[in-house]
Amino acid sequence: MAIRSTHILVSRTDNIGDIVLTLPMVARLRQLNPKAKISFLCRAYAAPLVRFCTDIDEVIELESIADAPADFLKKSGIDTVILAQPDRKLALAAFRAGIRHRIGNARQKLYLLFYCNRRVRFSKRTTEDHEAQINFRFLSPYGSRGIPSREEIPDLYHFDIPADERITKMQAPYAFNLVLHTKSNGHGREWPIEYYAALAKLLSVREDVHLWLTGSAKEGEWLKANGSALLSMPNVTSLCGTQTLGELTTFVRQADGLIASGTGPLHLSAAIGQRTLGLFPPTRPMHPGRWAALGRRAQNLVEDRSCSDCAKLETVTCDCMYRLSPEAVHGIVQDWIRDKATT
Repeated sequence: MAIRSTHILVSRTDNIGDIVLTLPMVARLRQLNPKAKISFLCRAYAAPLVRFCTDIDEVIELESIADAPADFLKKSGIDTVILAQPDRKLALAAFRAGIRHRIGNARQKLYLLFYCNRRVRFSKRTTEDHEAQINFRFLSPYGSRGIPSREEIPDLYHFDIPADERITKMQAPYAFNLVLHTKSNGHGREWPIEYYAALAKLLSVREDVHLWLTGSAKEGEWLKANGSALLSMPNVTSLCGTQTLGELTTFVRQADGLIASGTGPLHLSAAIGQRTLGLFPPTRPMHPGRWAALGRRAQNLVEDRSCSDCAKLETVTCDCMYRLSPEAVHGIVQDWIRDKATT
């Protein structure tokens, strides 16, 4: 029998991209439970992004309940917990707190079989679905077994992102502001840094086009050590280590396009409707079949066959990424510039 809930907690305490690709499922959850309160559990660094999502009523930061999650759940009024990511401590806390509906993927971890009473079962290794589609399997206890197509996913992103006047002033001198997120924090196969420099050089013929580098402080230090050719370009400004995730989201929203490999800001950009280009290898599990940028204005580039290094998960880049030429990416950016000029 299909369940109904009055207060639902969706737990996703891992990375930005995983969180973003869970939000379409939350939108469907809202449709299935229009009068329910929906809370979202994430780490503090991700909370500003999640608060922009209008399908979510309350964002709970993991750090605020980490010491006593069962006590929090007992007092919260939550009657349903969806473990969209395996979490032993939270699963046990929900069990001990007597949460009425505890939803988890029993094929992922054995403890989910014991602590969850509304079990779903699916394997990410064998599916051909995108990560955003996979998350809809958590809704089967509600009687919802339909999975939206990739083309339908963008319509399930609902954000309210206020404009930031400071960012407006930063971007105002340029007709086109392009964000380059050059690193992936180890989560994707990266486009070569020298190719980003080559792209910047191709775009330098236009003084009204500016490139903004985003990333963590650690990634900014890596760029200083390995990306001097890119950093020295007059049309390039590094913002690495200067923005919170909320500020990054707003900056990307107010810019004109973003380019990245398979990393969180890529999915963020696509989800909020920005012009987005994802650069991918064709090899599982990093391929666009699983991780493509999905958005109304998102595009993805990928080679049609894997190179010999693709199986080496520790490899930062490979021949597949080298075959995605700066000229090909430049052509797409040129199309974006023309698109903005005519809209």
